[in-house]
Amino acid sequence: MRVPATSANLGPGFDAFGLALTLYDDLIVIPCGSSVTVEVSGCGEGEVPLDETHLVVQSIRAGLEALGASVPGFTLRCENRIPHGRGLGSSSAAIVGGLAAAYALAGEPVDRERLVVLANELEGHPDNVAAAALGGFTIAWTEGAETTEGRGRAIRLEPADGLAAVAYVPDNRVLTKEARGLLPGVVSHTDAAANAGKAALLVAAMTGRPEMLLIATEDRLHQEYREPAMPESLALVHKLRGSGLAAIISGAGPTVAVLGGHDGKGAGQGNLFGGTPEPPDGWTKYELDIDPVGVQVWSMEAG
Repeated sequence: MRVPATSANLGPGFDAFGLALTLYDDLIVIPCGSSVTVEVSGCGEGEVPLDETHLVVQSIRAGLEALGASVPGFTLRCENRIPHGRGLGSSSAAIVGGLAAAYALAGEPVDRERLVVLANELEGHPDNVAAAALGGFTIAWTEGAETTEGRGRAIRLEPADGLAAVAYVPDNRVLTKEARGLLPGVVSHTDAAANAGKAALLVAAMTGRPEMLLIATEDRLHQEYREPAMPESLALVHKLRGSGLAAIISGAGPTVAVLGGHDGKGAGQGNLFGGTPEPPDGWTKYELDIDPVGVQVWSMEAG
């Protein structure tokens, strides 16, 4: 199976907006015996656990329990391309991939709506998992009081033709818990109102008016508060936005993402990929399109 990287928040859409990107982790799960074997290559190799505590394994177990299925043992092979701890949804990819694997092991088609619910219970917020599950541009929220976090829900919207993203990924990591810990408990009514307007505008920009992306990605709720944890990222955001590029902190950071179109709409001057500068020293630049479908599952028997 294949699960995409995601960028969340997208500026003003804190804990609500998500975007699936064409950077993937590939997972192979083979049922066998009564024990679990984990093999990891790429990102996280030599760092993540290779036993039942691996996040994909935990998610498979949670999914099987929710489906009322039992698969005692399996081999999990992970080929990871999504950088860990950088704000591109690596943990959400692991959770969504593990839950999708549980459906496959149980012999059931993936119920993406329920997958978002289950993934939110594991992740604690639905923005990244929604985009990983559904693809495209997603709006996520929680409702009900069945759990402390609420029931994760999401809808998918079709991104504007040609929408793309450039991700600038630094070598250093920032823990989501650390980044969220810098946020204030109370914000002003003025800032909340400003973000509400920009979030509404961003929906229009993402789905049909990409020339509005620069103004629509303005944020007052979270990015600047996180500067102590990622000063170089905020400096890059300010520099790129000053040159007319719709730059944001991707998720909890420290990755910086630029949104725009292949035709140059909302991307400053010219094509987005050609119109963005080279990365700073120690950073990696990814030129990415929008993944349209989210997590995909294939049977090895079916090829």
